[in-house]
Amino acid sequence: MTVKLENGRLAEQDVAQFWRDGFLFPIRVFCAEEVAAARTSLEDIERDWLDGGLPLPLNTYKRVNAQVVMPFLVDIARRPTILDVVEGILGPDILIYAAEFFIKEPRTESIVSMHQDLTYWGLGAIDGLVTAWLALSPATVESGCMDFVRGSHKQPILPHEDTFDAKNLLSRGQEVKVDIADEEKTPFMLQPGEMSLHHGLTIHGSGPNGSDDRRIGCVIRYVRPDMEQKVGAVDYAMAARGEDRFGNFIHTPTPNSLFAPESLELYDNMRAAQAKVMMRDAKKPTEIYS
Repeated sequence: MTVKLENGRLAEQDVAQFWRDGFLFPIRVFCAEEVAAARTSLEDIERDWLDGGLPLPLNTYKRVNAQVVMPFLVDIARRPTILDVVEGILGPDILIYAAEFFIKEPRTESIVSMHQDLTYWGLGAIDGLVTAWLALSPATVESGCMDFVRGSHKQPILPHEDTFDAKNLLSRGQEVKVDIADEEKTPFMLQPGEMSLHHGLTIHGSGPNGSDDRRIGCVIRYVRPDMEQKVGAVDYAMAARGEDRFGNFIHTPTPNSLFAPESLELYDNMRAAQAKVMMRDAKKPTEIYS
């Protein structure tokens, strides 16, 4: 059953459910026309820039900090219909920590192993970050929707093992070292234009796409300004709503155009700084953080 918003915002019982379960879904935030336009914008970029002479593979820009080089994604991340919902979890002061696309092509074996988001981010086991996962195509069990473990956000950051599996969409192929039975998993089935919210400590993952359509997730990480990087020298975020009275993040500007030279330079600086955190103690590099 779709979460019923009250004047576009979460009801008290839904906020309570998020903090009890570590997730909340499905939440309708886009109409059919809006989600179709977002998918078209993405697929136009894929068509026009795949061989567009970019310094890095296009997939890297889609998978890490896409908000720095793709203006349309910033427009999505700042959409009031999404921020009004996120405000119910984080409060009125919101930064965009990262935005990216998780895409599984039709009839492919790509997976996301069961993991906790905050494992390698250097932010600690915090409550001040929430991930919004917006479906741009159907996310079903067949297409490889996410599975979540209810209440797992109440645990600390658990030990993970790096697999570096080529089929794994995660940066290190990281997998939580906990046995999880199938009956413990809640599938997050979403229709285009619906989104889910999950806590940064909630254990989750997803299987392969056995459908005939791409499974496209637009993923936006929102953070409260009072959170801070504990491992790296610097960290970055983009203004979304309210104020930042703490100054824990370097604020990144809204890009003026796709892959503008100044945006690409900033992207490289961010990626280098974040790689020192994300790949700390890793046994080998990956394409995303090479």
